[in-house]
Formats: sequence, C-alpha cells, structure tokens
Amino acid sequence: MALTKRQKEVLDFIAAFVDDNGYCPSYEEIARGLNLASLATVHKHITVLEAKSYLKRGFNQSRSLELAPRYIQEQRRPKAASGEIPLLGRIAAGAPVEAVAQAETLNFADFVGSGETFALEVRGNSMIDDHICDGDKILLEKVGQARDGDIVVALVAGNETTLKRFYREPGDMVRLQPANSTLKPIVVPARDVQIQGRLLAVLRKYR
Repeated sequence: MALTKRQKEVLDFIAAFVDDNGYCPSYEEIARGLNLASLATVHKHITVLEAKSYLKRGFNQSRSLELAPRYIQEQRRPKAASGEIPLLGRIAAGAPVEAVAQAETLNFADFVGSGETFALEVRGNSMIDDHICDGDKILLEKVGQARDGDIVVALVAGNETTLKRFYREPGDMVRLQPANSTLKPIVVPARDVQIQGRLLAVLRKYR
C-alpha cells in the first residue's frame, strides 16, 4: 500500500528524530515538528502507518514507536529516477524539419516498471547492435521471468551474469542472443538460467 505525502513526512520525521535523539518522539513532538493541528491527527497517521506495517508501537504509549523492517528495507532499496526535466519538442535525426517549441515535461518515473528498479553499468560491446555500448548505464526492472525477445540480465549456471536477448528453444533450452555479429549466442538448459532483470532504458553520458 502506497503512502500519502503526509504519511511519508510523518514516517521520515520519526526516523530523523530517532537518529538525532536515540529514542522515539512523543505525539506532541510529532505534532509540533510537522505543524499538525491536533494529537488526534497524529494518532490517525500513526494508526495508518502501523496498519501498513511501517511502524510498530506498544499499547497506549506515545514513546513506544518503532520503525518496522519494511521502512528500513525500503530506505535501503535503490531509488528509481523520479525527477522531471523540460521536454521542449522533437528533433529530426533524418531530414531537417521546422523546430516547434512545446510545453511538456519528461518524467523519469515513466521509465520505471511496476516492480523494483535498479541500474547497472555495461561492460563490453556484446549488445552494440542494439545501441547498448560499453560504459552505458542501464535501468532494469527486477523480474524472474522474461518473454522471447526481451533484453535481460541473466545469471548462467549460478556464477556468470550477462546482458542478452532472451529466447526459448526446443528441448527446454534457452538462447541468450548477443546483438553483435562477431559473437555467438549462449545456448544452455533453461534450468541453468535465472532471469534477474528486464531492460527498461539506456542512459548514456557524453561528457
């Protein structure tokens, strides 16, 4: 269950207070720190956060709050890109066209899948024909399965990870296909392949 903006503020305030003081804030301190109108409002937020498994508390004790493992795990999880930058229009990569300014924004949350997202740096040129080059950063969605043609991070035989296109082959085999005509595909039993992520986006910095 997602948190509202105010619920996230309450949770972050409690975490920061514990870091600074070594104990949990009282409901009065939460109300003052976040300019909340009443202790009843604080109690309502605490109850919801407890129901969502972000907080634990003792019965009827205002200083018995404790951050639950879920909050700690989510704080440690790699954060997906969520900033916005102006999208000013389209640029021709073929014949020149008239530039037309547009008032839009590009939100990097659009590149994030529904599951956990993480990034890796590419080493090597096995996917160069798919325009994925050495040194590129790739954004991936953590998944355990893939469709034919997906570009995936696969763990092969439990000891080697690789970025390739995924295909199922007859005889319960899997083909991990490079996008480089000088390289041969990796063909292994399906039981030896563990899908760890599916490609969402490629990021390249030119300077």
